[in-house]
Amino acid sequence: MAKVQSLRTQFLLRLALPLALFVVLDAIASYYIAFHYANAAYDRWLLDSARSLAQEVKAQKGKVTFELPPTALEIFQWDEVDQTFFKIESSRHGFMAGDKRVPPPPDLASVRDQPVYFDSMIQNHSVRVVSMLATPKDSSEEVLVQVAETIRKRRSMMTDILLAELVPQFLLVFGAGLYIWIGINRGLHPLNTLTREIAQRSPRDLAPIPDTGVPLEVLTLTHTINDLLARLSTAITAQQRFIANAAHQLRTPLAGLKVQAERALRETELATMRPALAQIRNCADRASRLSTQLLVLARSETALGGPRPGSRADLRAIARDACMDWVPRALQRDMDLSFEGPQAPVYVQGEETLLRELLNNLLDNAIRYGRDHGQITVRLAADSHPCLIVEDDGPGIPDSEADRIFERFYRPPGSPGDGCGLGLAIVKEIAEQHDARVRLSRSDHGGARIEVLFQDREPFF
Repeated sequence: MAKVQSLRTQFLLRLALPLALFVVLDAIASYYIAFHYANAAYDRWLLDSARSLAQEVKAQKGKVTFELPPTALEIFQWDEVDQTFFKIESSRHGFMAGDKRVPPPPDLASVRDQPVYFDSMIQNHSVRVVSMLATPKDSSEEVLVQVAETIRKRRSMMTDILLAELVPQFLLVFGAGLYIWIGINRGLHPLNTLTREIAQRSPRDLAPIPDTGVPLEVLTLTHTINDLLARLSTAITAQQRFIANAAHQLRTPLAGLKVQAERALRETELATMRPALAQIRNCADRASRLSTQLLVLARSETALGGPRPGSRADLRAIARDACMDWVPRALQRDMDLSFEGPQAPVYVQGEETLLRELLNNLLDNAIRYGRDHGQITVRLAADSHPCLIVEDDGPGIPDSEADRIFERFYRPPGSPGDGCGLGLAIVKEIAEQHDARVRLSRSDHGGARIEVLFQDREPFF
């Protein structure tokens, strides 16, 4: 399972990491800038010192000499922080003055073009050395002048430059980080408030969440939650109404069972018990059918997302088999039940079990409310939008009841039979799960005509 990160942590990481990277890169750049300018400043001083010494190299009577009074030499080498060394060598006579420990330049030939700077060591001290060639006036002899100095002042200057650059930057980064932390906390405050609001609510409190004074992003979230709460409230209200109606409908056959059982218990002869036993059977059949319809309705509600992707059902086979199953019931009332449809299968995307229940309820209603010796026709139109039609020649459904006939547990006043008002509600529920439309009209014989129009026909391979 992946580790869950808070929004605060994600925001801080996404803002702090680039900021930290910027500080590191800036510190590296500042180091090299300080190193360059510290070296440039003190290298110029070294070169000036070397040129001052070169001016003291004279040519007298063809011989090169170097004379510097002790006092001047003491002033030249005096420094409170660093040590200064120098060495003067002639191309003909070799070492002339200074300190022999000053190292020679790595490439003497390069000194002929310009002064050469390099780093070296004297007595385990790091030094910076400058080397230059000088040719005294009235002489062709070359003299190598070198000045070396320890690097304490350079390091001190680099430190000062770095501190002058980095301290304000670190203070700026600290201030920016503090501002970001406060801004993130304030930005997440509406979410924290929303969390507390939801956590403190009772499970029965489905009132909308207040969304005044919240940012646009959180407003979208609260609207989504409020929409979900509204739909959940509607679903719970419908469920409660469904349970109340179901309990009321079950109470009637159960009460009849109890009354008829008590009646049968009072009788001593089998012949006098028969009417009560017949009523018990009728009540049991009604309770059984009601419970079956309630289970079908509940199962259709659980398929709220519609049929499974890729599931197909053959409407022709379903309609033909259902008609054959209901022929015995139709014959009990001397009804003629017929099926008209194509010879080839008609496939639609759907659940075969639910579609069979849909047709069973339509046939049950047609047989239950059709007239004796009447006719029931099941017709399947196999166009691009398949249409399943069930029509009878009974009294039909009044136009004033057409809008309510599909409501659960609703029966038009004066309806014959012992129905419970769930058949057409189940038909509508299953049809909606299959993206189909249910239309009610009058048949050519004056009875009810119910059409279930599907959206698209599945290809047959």
